[in-house]
Amino acid sequence: MLFGLAALAAGALLLYLGATALVKGSSSLARSFGVAPAVIGLTVVAFGTSLPELAVTVTAAMKDSSDMALGNIIGSNIANIALILGAASLIRPLKVEFTLLKREAPMGIVALLGVILLSADGQLSRVDGIILLMGFAAFLYWSVMVERQAPDEVQKTLDRDGRDDNRTRNVVMTVGGLVAVLAGGNLMVEGGLRVADILEIPKVVVGLSIVAIGTSLPELATSMVAIMKGEDDIGVGGVLGSNLFNLLGILGIAALLSPINVPATFFNFQYPVALFFTLGLLPLARTGEGITRWEGALLLTCYLAYLAALYSMPQFM
Repeated sequence: MLFGLAALAAGALLLYLGATALVKGSSSLARSFGVAPAVIGLTVVAFGTSLPELAVTVTAAMKDSSDMALGNIIGSNIANIALILGAASLIRPLKVEFTLLKREAPMGIVALLGVILLSADGQLSRVDGIILLMGFAAFLYWSVMVERQAPDEVQKTLDRDGRDDNRTRNVVMTVGGLVAVLAGGNLMVEGGLRVADILEIPKVVVGLSIVAIGTSLPELATSMVAIMKGEDDIGVGGVLGSNLFNLLGILGIAALLSPINVPATFFNFQYPVALFFTLGLLPLARTGEGITRWEGALLLTCYLAYLAALYSMPQFM
């Protein structure tokens, strides 16, 4: 138990320090290259913070542990939306670039529906993996092109804090931040699993809750730091980009390496819950006002209800 608690504390510290460096380095790189921060959030930050999901999912898939592989992705995506955006919006209402939610929220729904349809036969095959990866490549290309075509007045607002053209330092900060975030995330997962094992929590529930939350901690840390620094686009863009990376990129890679069997329980519980939370972003996109505190509180309440269901109804797992 002592080791688990120590790992959790060390992981939390690394996550904070790494997230601070990652957000500062990546946002400065964005400005020095004339790229919108939202693009960096949807690419560099999303990729780096999704690496824990990649490691867990690919390892589980290679070991024929489909529940862990797919459950980690679905559980992480739910945590990203409900836990991270909910907690972040409690700090202060999130003001997001006007095109971000309207574009990425529907894309998240399409990606999730695509995964559900491809796995309808009970498996994500290697061909399915190739389809998911092609979709991911198309999304990245489209996102970058759209952001680069933003109006001049929008681009000017992205430079409100000035440019830092020391690219070498910014690259070192970004890479170092990613390494620290990954190390912190791994420590948090290891500590959480050790504590869960001692408390005799079912492994399937651990995969959907503790492991999912653990691999989502990099997104939580980077989003919180970004929002406290006023970089709402990077915070929200990183979460939405990470979800798309999880569904299209990580599942695509995992399925390409080893076909993933999809248990029927995912269609009965996990998929519907993930779809519910993803659809919940549409009203936020429609209002164009970002995410308010009461909407964040609602997201957190729904997430707590989801966790309670996991522990009280293991038959659905």
